[in-house]
Amino acid sequence: MIFLGIDPGYAIVGYGVVRVEGNRFSMLEYGAATTQAGERMPARLNQIYEQISAVMARYPIDEMAIEELFFNTNSTTAIAVGQGRGVVLLAAERAGLPVFEYTPLQVKQGVCGYGRAEKKQVMEMTRRLLALEKIPRPDDAADALAIAICHANLRRNAASARVIQTITRK
Repeated sequence: MIFLGIDPGYAIVGYGVVRVEGNRFSMLEYGAATTQAGERMPARLNQIYEQISAVMARYPIDEMAIEELFFNTNSTTAIAVGQGRGVVLLAAERAGLPVFEYTPLQVKQGVCGYGRAEKKQVMEMTRRLLALEKIPRPDDAADALAIAICHANLRRNAASARVIQTITRK
């Protein structure tokens, strides 16, 4: 199966495409959809939509996993990130992809086996599971790969993921 992991944002949206065969992971592509500060928000959202849609078109992706948003302090940032996340969800809908949502704690648990793992541990485990020479950069892309790995590991137990939407393919 092929999974797309997404670390949502509006300046940088990390993405990672992971193939899973049995217990073996392989990275197909990772990177970041980026937008420029100072551009109008509608233009930035369109750029995110187009860049993520292009990734979706390059692979026969089976499912998408995206990180849940959690913000304590800056509501302005939360709204902007939520808008970026929304266009990614729209791209998934248009591509007919089932979408699963995970908290940062679930991602750490799903990758490292420990929900309180440090970010550095998660990145190193992601590198090892994908047999990469270096930790992927930018961090947003490494996070997206970790989200895809988490989904692959946790999808065996559907109760551990909150399904946003599932579309049956014909």
